[in-house]
Amino acid sequence: VQLQASGGGLVQAGDSLRLSCVVSGRTFNVFVMGWFRQAPGKEREFVGVRRSGDIPYYADSVKGRFIISRDSANMTFYLQMNNLKPEDTAVYYCGFTNSDLSGSPDYYFSPARYHVWGQGTQVTVSS
Repeated sequence: VQLQASGGGLVQAGDSLRLSCVVSGRTFNVFVMGWFRQAPGKEREFVGVRRSGDIPYYADSVKGRFIISRDSANMTFYLQMNNLKPEDTAVYYCGFTNSDLSGSPDYYFSPARYHVWGQGTQVTVSS
């Protein structure tokens, strides 16, 4: 399994961006896909998670602005980011696991739960 993240860029505050994460290898019916971000000098931070058969969950800092969706036909996951703020500036990563799926939603708020990561895509929001 490999992940390919894309879609980052430089935008102004209030703008929108859509990040993509393509899962290659094969199609999975059960999975957990998480989005995380890491700003310089900070730890990797939970943004949102989508498990198969469940609703997405989001960090409080992005709730109401970010939306996770999935194109099941080609195993592509999206992170729609609206009303971006300068504090959203970070490298964004997608993480994937299809094992250890029995946890509660907040179990997957930790980056340690994921065994495959995309390469990261830079999002910079200017004020």
